[in-house]
Amino acid sequence: MKQVYLDNAATTQIRDEVINSMTQVMKHNYGNASSSHSFGRSSKALVEKSRKTIASYLNVSAGEILFTSGGTEADNLVLRSAVRDLKVTHVITSKIEHHAVLHTIEQLEKEYHISVSFVNVNSHGDIDYAHLEVLLQSSHKTLVSLMHINNEIGNILDIKRVAKLCKENHALFHSDTVQSVGHFSLDLQEIPVDFLVASAHKFHGPKGVGFVFIRKKSGLKPLIFGGEQERGFRAGTESVHNIVGIEEALKLAYANLNVERSYVQELKQYFISRLLAEIPKVSFNGNSGDLEKSTYTLVNVCLPVSAEKSAMLLFQLDLKGIACSKGSACQSGSIQTSHVLAELLNETDLQKPSIRFSFSAYNTKEELDYVVDILKNLTA
Repeated sequence: MKQVYLDNAATTQIRDEVINSMTQVMKHNYGNASSSHSFGRSSKALVEKSRKTIASYLNVSAGEILFTSGGTEADNLVLRSAVRDLKVTHVITSKIEHHAVLHTIEQLEKEYHISVSFVNVNSHGDIDYAHLEVLLQSSHKTLVSLMHINNEIGNILDIKRVAKLCKENHALFHSDTVQSVGHFSLDLQEIPVDFLVASAHKFHGPKGVGFVFIRKKSGLKPLIFGGEQERGFRAGTESVHNIVGIEEALKLAYANLNVERSYVQELKQYFISRLLAEIPKVSFNGNSGDLEKSTYTLVNVCLPVSAEKSAMLLFQLDLKGIACSKGSACQSGSIQTSHVLAELLNETDLQKPSIRFSFSAYNTKEELDYVVDILKNLTA
């Protein structure tokens, strides 16, 4: 059976070069990076080299990069410590954030009785910047948490504009950049964000490792206690092979950024044009059908299918060897409608199947032709 992987927003294939780098570390650099002997020092040197490399791509200092298990832990670290230690009492976010942010804020609201404001979002999934300015007129210590690239509809936040608004209004700014690091260049000297998170497996690196950028003198404190690793911010033995893996993945992502971006963007444009030509009344959620206003890595497709056919569509695609999703991988198995689409679509369109197809440089136009042909048959 033909196999087509179009769920790259959930996770990506690890590059061979990354696997090779990690394998060499597991074979030869097995010392505990916190040990003082030569085996430990060898591992520690690799960790610090990776930290410096990652910092250089974001134009920040190495001390501002801390390694985590991924984006979710990093989001929790920032949000929890901001409320617990920085005494933030007002959080501004949107209802279309990743659940790593929304569920953490919900829990903090219960524990610390903070106030939460949701910035308005229009039917295309765009943030209302004027409303954000109004919400920032607060006498309380405020943190804004808005993602750079929406993981379901691909909308791009004007991150520089939001960062400047926050700075002007003395608010902290945290951005989940899991879908943008490795796919977009981010200069954090030009973008005055306070906290930013990333995850290796979104840009052809290993699962189980990510990082958080914490601007100097932020005042954040640890989420995990028990040791002095990661400058006291994250106790636990460093996963050296994974850290080397995220460094190698990021190096390759940025070394190939322009070529791969051009290729993947062409794939997305081709897929959209084929869908429009073959499936009447197909539509695209958010700004995902607009190459100027959304990431080049995904498209969220609303298919003109009855509610009866809708329930089994993903299953039928899977039977044909096509991997895609109806939303975030973190909601896999849930029968609930995507919380993102619930904010954007009317009741009629919510009854139709909406599917996220996400691309990488490993995909081909031939694969997309196959997917369009299958979709055409399933929606006929």
